Amino acid sequence: MERTPTGTPVGVDDPYDHAGRCDHLTSDGCCRFALERTGDNGEQRLPRGRPSAGDDAAFAAERRAEDYACVAADEDAEWRDCPHYRSTTDGRECRRCGLDEVRMAHDDARPLLEEHHLSYGSAGGGDEGDPAHEITVALCRWCHAKVHEGWARIDDDAGPDAEALAAREERRSREQAEFGFRTAAERDDRD
Repeated sequence: MERTPTGTPVGVDDPYDHAGRCDHLTSDGCCRFALERTGDNGEQRLPRGRPSAGDDAAFAAERRAEDYACVAADEDAEWRDCPHYRSTTDGRECRRCGLDEVRMAHDDARPLLEEHHLSYGSAGGGDEGDPAHEITVALCRWCHAKVHEGWARIDDDAGPDAEALAAREERRSREQAEFGFRTAAERDDRD
């Protein structure tokens, strides 16, 4: 099983089995990573004018020569073939048990869902055995703890814990209460 840099398990054997589309892929099949790094004249353009470890002028030039087509757009290619592939979660539902997020506006309570790294990106492409792509999924706090403790896997057939369901329903109840109508007198506790 894959492990974090500190040695705890991530809950999968192959992160790419759980990876989604690349964050850099546009709706028309272009590579946003290369588009953002190439000027109109074909020269490298750095995002916000600052160089970073993730800038790759040669890759941007190669993609420009291919009309910015995504590396994985080739029928023989896979996501792992792209040096800048990244798949991060949208954080709407737990990947393991299906618990959906309920966020409360103006409330600093801990979110029900957390970002869980299946692999960690490295700017230099990674050494042999080190993952070179950042791949994350959303896990509820309860599943996240189980995965890192080593006795649960992402692809287990699991349902939400009772405690997780109770936390979600408590938030939904507060959310519904905010939609209720109260007169000004009721809000101010006047008679």
